Amino acid sequence: MSNWLPDLQGRLIVSVQAYPGEAMRSPDTMNRVAQAAVVGGAAAIRCQGVADVALIAATVDVPVIGLWKDAHDGVFITPTLEHALAVVRAGAHAVAVDGTRRPRPDGLSLEETIEAIHERTDALVMADCGCLEDGLAAEDGLAAEDAGADIVGTTLAGYTPDRAKTDGPDLDLLAEFTARLDTPVVAEGRVHTPAQARAALEAGAFAVVVGTAITHPSSITSWFVSALEE
Repeated sequence: MSNWLPDLQGRLIVSVQAYPGEAMRSPDTMNRVAQAAVVGGAAAIRCQGVADVALIAATVDVPVIGLWKDAHDGVFITPTLEHALAVVRAGAHAVAVDGTRRPRPDGLSLEETIEAIHERTDALVMADCGCLEDGLAAEDGLAAEDAGADIVGTTLAGYTPDRAKTDGPDLDLLAEFTARLDTPVVAEGRVHTPAQARAALEAGAFAVVVGTAITHPSSITSWFVSALEE
């Protein structure tokens, strides 16, 4: 699969993830959810864990953006180069990595990590960022963009100390990124309704990732329960 990124413009990427201890935590279940999302029109799948990536990439006919979450604090989205290479070996067409300015566990910089991924594989790299400075470093050096990221995501907005957590997608950060970056900017994080997805696109997003609102039944159920209890 080559030159697939332009085909994602204006379209939906569905994030299919479940975690240890959750009822849906198995690669087979995640694969079935991914297949259902593709039937519904998803242009790409974002998924977590080597086993999930391998099964989903072998099954669906759309690009797979893979990642490997290791730990829960600090840099935990594909935290090292070895994590990233393992995700690509599993079949991912792109690998999502922590794109913040925080120190990485293996001591490599974001630029060194992305350069090595590009040198050793054909995969694209999505940098998951949390604030404007992650994409635009000091003196307007484009941090994630200059580091070689093929895609910049707003994934970590509200999950690092740099920005407050918004109720929905961080449209302000999205607008800042799209105004100042040449790299495609993908909206991700707390997109819970079709209207919010559309608003993200209108704010300049190249594409929109939706996860919990489509693929996490426990969270969706809790939203309805809370509304009824109010």
